[in-house]
Amino acid sequence: MVVAAAREIRDGEVVFVGMRLPLLAFCVAKATHAPAAYGLFESGIIRDEAASDLLYTMCDPPNVAGAASCVPMSVVMSLLQRGDVDLGFIGGAEVDRYGNLNTSYVGSCSAPSVRLPGSGGAADIASLAGRFVMVMQHERRRFKPRVDYVTSPGFGDGPGWRQRMGLPGGGPSATLESWHHGASVDDIRGETGWDLRVAGDAHPTVPPTDEELAIIRQYDSTGFWTK
Repeated sequence: MVVAAAREIRDGEVVFVGMRLPLLAFCVAKATHAPAAYGLFESGIIRDEAASDLLYTMCDPPNVAGAASCVPMSVVMSLLQRGDVDLGFIGGAEVDRYGNLNTSYVGSCSAPSVRLPGSGGAADIASLAGRFVMVMQHERRRFKPRVDYVTSPGFGDGPGWRQRMGLPGGGPSATLESWHHGASVDDIRGETGWDLRVAGDAHPTVPPTDEELAIIRQYDSTGFWTK
């Protein structure tokens, strides 16, 4: 998942990195195919090189040391509003067939069975980034026909919705183009709550290279994010 996320980053892009696995994905991309990518962090940190040590949160000292800039949160969020962000990473508890994400609650709003952390900057990223990619575990309970609450918009209720709502960002950009080792298309369909369409040229995911694995193991030597 880390390597698949890293491969979504193109050289020279401005990337809203987010939390968890994308923290590692940015390091892999910077050290391999995207050395000119820039990383933005919601805490106000802007980096033109990867942090020197593992990040547990975006505010950790290794992310501050050597940063290109440390600015108020409003500054990095304004870069989204200006259209300067090419790609954003988002995680979620639920996603539906139109790429809408829920990180607010599970169940009804009046009596939720689970309360979630909320939006943070995710709704801004989903609305304003040139495109966004969701990094989350593929389970049927998460991949629902309709999320219980739309925290971060994908394509709303279908084609044309983003344009009607005036959202300048492009929305979700990655589809079922490949499946990881140990899985199959049938497995993925079985863990999806709707009739999943598969790209005609779908194929097994190209395995991580030795270099990509070495970078991940260098940063995450104890397996904090990848164990």
